[in-house]
Amino acid sequence: MELPRGAQGRRNQLSQDVASYVRELIISGQAREGDYLRIDSIARAMDVSSTPVREGLLLLQLEGFVKLVPRRGFRVVGVEAQDVLDIFWAQGTLAGELAARAAERASDEEIAELEQLIVDHRAAVAAGDEPLYTRLGHRFHRAVNLAARSNRLANLLGNMTKQLPNEFYGRIEGQIEGSMDYHPRILDAIRDRDPERARTQMVEHIVSGGDALVQHLEEQGLWSEDRKNGA
Repeated sequence: MELPRGAQGRRNQLSQDVASYVRELIISGQAREGDYLRIDSIARAMDVSSTPVREGLLLLQLEGFVKLVPRRGFRVVGVEAQDVLDIFWAQGTLAGELAARAAERASDEEIAELEQLIVDHRAAVAAGDEPLYTRLGHRFHRAVNLAARSNRLANLLGNMTKQLPNEFYGRIEGQIEGSMDYHPRILDAIRDRDPERARTQMVEHIVSGGDALVQHLEEQGLWSEDRKNGA
């Protein structure tokens, strides 16, 4: 029986949504180190009240993305290049283990689903349908995780991916090509029941994404000395 979610549950979800929105702004470089975040501006952008915004920012303070400055508000702490690489390394390590387990445990039906997702993903890319090919890319990874039959590990990975920027990530140069290259390799390893090859391909796929994101943010001047010095 599915029970209706209470008001507290809805507010908690809104707070998580706010945290995801602001985290994306910070990691993507749209909100930079030293910037102050206005609660009213975020509330308007997300069409929510100020309460979940404040709660979401407090969550980000626990994660180290912002700091509450008395009488000033929430200031962006920012992230360093190594922070971004560390997040992708950790995600790649967990995703690689799940891919290895999928190679051992995936059913024929699950492998067929992965094959179809790759076909659909290629078609969406060819059609230039960005929302669709982004969703299909996520569905491929989710299908691999489900095939691993390791729910707790998959949930841990899911929580970790909340710290990654999703909205603009697929538009970084080379990311779509990377997915079209790595996803078939991962599938081949799973189909061949080769856990270590599946692990290696998945880790390389995720880590290369982190490298591309860092390069993109460096080109945007996120870590330039002038920006850090407030010039």
